[in-house]
Amino acid sequence: MRANFIISEVLNGLRRNVTMTVAMILTTAITLGIFGGGMLVIQMADKSQKIFLDRVEMQFFINDAVSEADPNCQQAPCSVLRTEIEKQPGVGSVTFIDRNEAFEAAKQTFKDNPDIADNIREGTIPASLKVRMSDPDQFGPVLDEFKDRKDLGVDGALDQRELVKRIFSVLDGTRNAAFAVAMVLAIAAILLIVNTVQVAAFTRRTEVSIMRLVGATRWYTQLPFLVEAVVAALIGAFLAIGGLFAAKVFFFDNALRDLYGVNILARIGVSDVLFVSPWLILGGILLSGVTAYVTLRWYVRE
Repeated sequence: MRANFIISEVLNGLRRNVTMTVAMILTTAITLGIFGGGMLVIQMADKSQKIFLDRVEMQFFINDAVSEADPNCQQAPCSVLRTEIEKQPGVGSVTFIDRNEAFEAAKQTFKDNPDIADNIREGTIPASLKVRMSDPDQFGPVLDEFKDRKDLGVDGALDQRELVKRIFSVLDGTRNAAFAVAMVLAIAAILLIVNTVQVAAFTRRTEVSIMRLVGATRWYTQLPFLVEAVVAALIGAFLAIGGLFAAKVFFFDNALRDLYGVNILARIGVSDVLFVSPWLILGGILLSGVTAYVTLRWYVRE
């Protein structure tokens, strides 16, 4: 098989069907770009969730009877509870917050919402033990162990992981929406590839028939059509990668600068885009190659 013949046929094919080729390139680029954006959101969510879990705390609220009898957590059962929590694997620190501190903290938290702040009364906020974890993986076992220990004065527990889950459900929704749009566009790209291959084969049906008559194999005559589709998809993939780099600079870096600054969301870096890029190239090759091959096998018989 002569490489020069394949190259010349591919170039001629791209030139003859330039309008459909451009449409296929742009559709593939948009499809892969949105898909890559979804992958970047996944990376951001995973790294951001780790940031949150490293800072997340749990609180065990002390019931009123124990707090009134032992306001400084120096006697059993409060002191026993604190000691047992400190002995657990993965616990970094345990801080006792008495009723007065809890009251001041609540007033500070809701200082910008007078309707709530004015209704907070001293003595109504329970004392608690605030637990920071040195090993986030041990968060669940420690919480499960002590959240129902009423015998040690526990009157309830606050699990901040639920708040983290609600926050990241927004990112999950964004990711799912991106993938849904990418799937719709992928279908459009597949249809364009099918039409482009069929038109290209129809345009060159005479020369293909002659080549088959003189002994050319099916692969020899159909490979140029397959390569045309792959080349167009590769161009689209590189455009998509360029679009992701632009999105990193103009969207992620600018629009999310404030969230990056307070360490709420993990920063999307060049390495993240480079990690996604090979998958977009591979996706473009598979999308175009498989579609073109199936089209040639089922619709092109000469």
